[in-house]
Amino acid sequence: MNKGIGFNRNIKLDWLDATAAFGAEGMDQTAVRERLTPIIRQDIGSPTNIRKTIDILLNIWLKSEADHPALQQAALRYFRTTSTPADRLWLHYGLTLLAYPFFRQAATAVGQLARYEETITTTAVRDKLYAALGQLGSIEDAASRIIYSLRDWGVLQDSAQRNSYLPQYRSFTTADPEIEKWLLAVALQTHLAEQLPFADLLHLPALFPFRFTVTVSDLRQSADFDVQRLGVSMDMVRRSRS
Repeated sequence: MNKGIGFNRNIKLDWLDATAAFGAEGMDQTAVRERLTPIIRQDIGSPTNIRKTIDILLNIWLKSEADHPALQQAALRYFRTTSTPADRLWLHYGLTLLAYPFFRQAATAVGQLARYEETITTTAVRDKLYAALGQLGSIEDAASRIIYSLRDWGVLQDSAQRNSYLPQYRSFTTADPEIEKWLLAVALQTHLAEQLPFADLLHLPALFPFRFTVTVSDLRQSADFDVQRLGVSMDMVRRSRS
């Protein structure tokens, strides 16, 4: 969880796009850091804050290869082949779920609130995180950073009320079923349960911004998933071990 709490800087969508683009060109981490520094410097003056921001970007797009090589390489491949900004958001979001457990818990909190509330506040998200994790001193700042980032990514939008935001619930789609399946594989990889009912997988709170069109038959035909029928109508899905 320490790495997750390390999501301690505002992360802009343009910076994620740049990081992914440099990574997709085959640059190593040192080269990407050098290319990112003047970009980040346009918005941030402190060398320390620039370094910490780039650390987060590298953790998301490049260092994730160490623990999740297949998912990270697939994300780079999809990034190279898509020119659709909405598709890229699926990839940024998924790799952030992989890299930062705290981001995943905050996204889950937002998704849980979004099911029943038209608007959410940073305070409501923070309170859910306190309830789950205890009174960790860094939660309040990290939650604020995540809310800022989700707003910049378009996942949250400002409402008429100050400090209140509109979750873009099931608003983002992709025409590429492979990207849908990739994000579902990420969700399974990061979930505590080894397998999930198909319907539950599609509606995980952390995936609240995204609307899926893939069917359980699509997952059965994919080498990335194992699907087992339980009873009359329940299909359990897990990551393939092959």
